[in-house]
Amino acid sequence: MADSVIAIGSDHAGFNHKQKIKAHLEQQGYTVKDFGTNSPDSVDYPDFAHPLAEAVEDGSCELGILVCGSGNGVAMSANKHAGIRAAICWTDELAALARQHNNANVLCVPERFVSEELALQMTDTFLKTDFEGGRHGRRVSKISC
Repeated sequence: MADSVIAIGSDHAGFNHKQKIKAHLEQQGYTVKDFGTNSPDSVDYPDFAHPLAEAVEDGSCELGILVCGSGNGVAMSANKHAGIRAAICWTDELAALARQHNNANVLCVPERFVSEELALQMTDTFLKTDFEGGRHGRRVSKISC
């Protein structure tokens, strides 16, 4: 998957982890499309979550990572898009299950509640974990309205 384009975005409260995750991914050979923000100055999270979700939805980016203070605002915004399954994760196991059972295509990281180290670990797990399909595929097909 290192040939994949990964979308990343954040608001001001997620800016620090976003920068660390972006550098981490680039060091691993991923192409990263950064949707901003580009500073810790206060901004509105939907302004970054919606363009990222559109890029994942239209296939120009394979997966996305959004970071904000709680993970809630970016997840709510991204999940307004029919083709997006954004999952807030605060443990490595949740990041794996989001991919395995829910075919999540956007990882939402709550910077105020997870360390930088855990954010990087969850990112790696999310990107390297495959969807299991089977009974989970039937359930995922029922998510979109």
